[in-house]
Amino acid sequence: MDINQKIILNEAKDYLFITLGLILFSFGWAVFLLPYTIVTGGVTGIAAIIFYATGIPIESSYLVINIALLIVALKVLGFKFMMKTIYAIFALSFFLWAMQKMVEKPDGSFIQLLGPGQDFMSLAIGTGITGCSLAIVFLHNGSTGGTDIIAAIINKFHNFSIGQALIALDIIIIGSCLFIPAFGETFVERSTRLVFGFLAMAIECTVLDYVMNARRESVQFMIFSKKWQEIANAIGTKMDHGVTILDGHGWYTGHERKVLCILARKNESVMIFRLIKMIDPNAFVSQSSVIGVYGEGFDSIKVKVPKKIKQKKQLQNETDSSDKQQP
Repeated sequence: MDINQKIILNEAKDYLFITLGLILFSFGWAVFLLPYTIVTGGVTGIAAIIFYATGIPIESSYLVINIALLIVALKVLGFKFMMKTIYAIFALSFFLWAMQKMVEKPDGSFIQLLGPGQDFMSLAIGTGITGCSLAIVFLHNGSTGGTDIIAAIINKFHNFSIGQALIALDIIIIGSCLFIPAFGETFVERSTRLVFGFLAMAIECTVLDYVMNARRESVQFMIFSKKWQEIANAIGTKMDHGVTILDGHGWYTGHERKVLCILARKNESVMIFRLIKMIDPNAFVSQSSVIGVYGEGFDSIKVKVPKKIKQKKQLQNETDSSDKQQP
């Protein structure tokens, strides 16, 4: 399989998982949240608030709001992200419409799957599903549009998780239900919807961050073996993975020993252990979890550099480059 075929296969895989995530999101939202008048965040939440207040179909207002935000996504996040976002927005609009039809009664109300008075259980199940589905979409370079676009922009340039960025945006959206009579005639009734909305936000964002961080979790291997060279060759060729070789000295034996240091994704651990065991079953291996790994092949460093230091560094590089060009 050549490089172009791999690129096409990876893109097809992304779209497949994005579609799966969108179907799960629509199911969780339309079946468990909408029938119980639970306020959620994001553009879906805005569209739901408009629906509760005016009766305008959710998929219509969701589509209109996202068209405006797509312009921002094209400029900041790039054309590749834009294409998947456009696909996700139109696909999610359709899935939301389809899922609502599945739970809609002839009189226009919605079927409460868990029965009347089960607001909390429906909230917990629905937001658990939507949080997991959003993680699936984000992990495959997609977005459901709306505030996800804003969160993705913040996550791209700053050291804030997507879940944290969504929380800040959702607080504003959910808080607006206090001023809408459709959520209750009295302030107390609207406050109840507000509490449920914040709880929904917390569960959804917690599940989102948990699933994404579990996928990104990294581990560090320290491998002590007489067959260190064979193990390094196997990991480097079969897994296309970097290996760092350190010089070690045994205190008890007094012998010099090479130590292999490897930083890898957690889901690569089984393959690394398998290769080690095939080559040297008696190897001494230490595996530990690491908080974060930044650099090529892992996450990028997302901290701002003060402009003065950045300009000074750039000037220094230009000076060094000029010195090298002089005979």
